[in-house]
Amino acid sequence: MLDLHYWPTPNGKKVTIQLEECGLEYNLVECNIGKGDQFTQEFLQINPNNRMPVLVDHDPADGGGPLSIFESGAIMLYLAEKTGLFMPREVRARYDVVQWVIWQMANQGPKTGECGHFRRLGEGQGDQTYAVTRFSDEVNRFYGVLNNKLYDQRYLCGDEYTIADMICYPWTVNWQGQGQDIEEFKYFKRWFLELSERPAVQRGLAAGSDFSNDYSKLSKDEIVSLRKLLYNQRARPAPEGGGLEI
Repeated sequence: MLDLHYWPTPNGKKVTIQLEECGLEYNLVECNIGKGDQFTQEFLQINPNNRMPVLVDHDPADGGGPLSIFESGAIMLYLAEKTGLFMPREVRARYDVVQWVIWQMANQGPKTGECGHFRRLGEGQGDQTYAVTRFSDEVNRFYGVLNNKLYDQRYLCGDEYTIADMICYPWTVNWQGQGQDIEEFKYFKRWFLELSERPAVQRGLAAGSDFSNDYSKLSKDEIVSLRKLLYNQRARPAPEGGGLEI
């Protein structure tokens, strides 16, 4: 059995799309990032970076105990290797997919996340014009990258649908909230609409749709405390004693 520690964000939905496309049975373990579940000691044991998603495979190929994997890109590469699906075997085609997975992790995901963060900031946070413009323009550039790649091929890595498509797609679903107009990117739009019609993609996007938070029920003090927990984290101190001798 596969356990996916999950909250319905684009980073989580990449993995649920792949799980659905592969027809794998899995168990969603709620990791409520809006309440700080990712900062518990229990979660730290499976992800030292305190971020979801995390996959725990209770039946790994080596026959050992449960194997936990963090970072969505690493999870998707692991599942592709485990199943033999949506990843080419030939070395050139394989690394074409790998480089797009890394592009998404290093570029599209982080910068689009920052775009959303600064565009959502309310009043009282100072002038965010530079940040909004900076990240909205960078996200626009990403849509251009995808559009140009899809100009003369059906999917990001050619004629074959792969995890490269799965990992990039969820970060484009909220194109309007990112300040973009997909009518500018007709080749991307064709790809986007095709993926949106795939039943497994739809199921992956819907996973955990019943997970939610109602902050309207929290007091002002609770909201302040929660914001302090969730934002502007600094380094977690290493445990005292018992480590390697220095």
